[in-house]
Amino acid sequence: MAEVTTSVPTDDEMRRVWRTTGLRIIPLIGLAYVMSYIDRANLGYAAQPLSKSLGMTAGQAGLASGLFFIGYVLVEIPSNMMLRRFGARKWITRILVSWGLVTMATGAVQNVAQLYAARILLGFAEAGLAAGILLYLTFWFPRRQRAWAMSAFFIMLPLSGIIGSPLAAAMLSWGQQLTGYTGWRSLFFTEGLFTVVSGIVIYAFLPDRPADARWLTPEEKDAIQRRLSQETARQNADGALTGMRQALSSGRVWMLSLAFFAIVFGLYPIAFFLPTMIATLTGHASAVSDVSSVLLAGIPSAIAILAMLGWAKVAARRSAVFSTAVPLAFGVVGLVLATFTHHDVLFIAAFCVSVSGIFTAMPQFWRLPPLCLTGAAAASGIALINSVSNAGGFLGPYMTGAIADATGDFTYALLAIALIMSGGLVILLTAGRKAEASAAQDPPPQRRDPLPQTHDTKETA
Repeated sequence: MAEVTTSVPTDDEMRRVWRTTGLRIIPLIGLAYVMSYIDRANLGYAAQPLSKSLGMTAGQAGLASGLFFIGYVLVEIPSNMMLRRFGARKWITRILVSWGLVTMATGAVQNVAQLYAARILLGFAEAGLAAGILLYLTFWFPRRQRAWAMSAFFIMLPLSGIIGSPLAAAMLSWGQQLTGYTGWRSLFFTEGLFTVVSGIVIYAFLPDRPADARWLTPEEKDAIQRRLSQETARQNADGALTGMRQALSSGRVWMLSLAFFAIVFGLYPIAFFLPTMIATLTGHASAVSDVSSVLLAGIPSAIAILAMLGWAKVAARRSAVFSTAVPLAFGVVGLVLATFTHHDVLFIAAFCVSVSGIFTAMPQFWRLPPLCLTGAAAASGIALINSVSNAGGFLGPYMTGAIADATGDFTYALLAIALIMSGGLVILLTAGRKAEASAAQDPPPQRRDPLPQTHDTKETA
């Protein structure tokens, strides 16, 4: 009896498969991430009118922003393990719907204590989304394709600033006429509703794994899975961590966590306080200034997208450490330059440099963890790194607000952020290089002949 053979996709066909896969899943997970960033940053957009309404100081506002990350830090690892167990579609939908409802409830707070409680609940509801998406991408893309997939996904971060800024400005200006509630309350109601709708869309269209994708042929599904299995086997043979306990006790993972902590430490204070900094610099405190400062705060995000696209082409030919360290250095320089200018145009230009550097460093950093983590170690290790980094999301805004209250401006706060980011750069250049050196070499170019079958692909829990 003749042996039945299956056709193996050629190089050109696999490139088409990767493009199709990216176009199918990245916009969906990007939608979830856009909504998450908008919903965590909307407190910054509404900071001035919200502070006037509730009588908050800058320190209290920074604390309200940072409290969000308590739940994020505590629940990140369990959430990623649940995603691995129940599937991305169900778990990401759960995250979106629950935090959308909490965001809508935030629009009804009447005092600072209620705002604090709402922000803590929001963190618990949203915890695990970013780490879950990063893990989800490893279910679909091998190492070579993962580099551009990460860059394409992280473009959603500055894009959320571009979308969020005019949306926030519109609701602050016309929210009362549209909904009957104060502008900042309308902002929370509207964005929370959009998030719930996004969760429904995710549930309807996001597949858990390549085997569930209706747009792939059986041969294409098999080719993707064999390449992922082959890569996992190669990493295991080269000493990659495979178990949850290994990842949580690994010094290498903890050092990577500290490096990403420093990157994120620069992101959230900027996202939260930049509209306030701009309004303070212009010397106005009016509703018109609230709206214009929010719109101006969206400019660095637009510039960051161009920087990320341009750098991705350079980074594809360079190491992950180099590709992360260079833009991170620009992020530090931009913050330092911002402290030396009191001209609004130059101030925004300096922040364009800093925000572009921070955003560009983030996707390049995430090329590092999958080099040394597979299976349950990838789920828990990625969650640990993101969890530790989000402690910076709590400390950064709170520290920035406290220093601003104590000194009367944001100069020393920006210098402190730049110093912490510089420490992260040093860690990256040391621990990051070790992690990269210990990983397997790049796999050989894809061949048209069938890949060898890999039988021992069971993940160690």
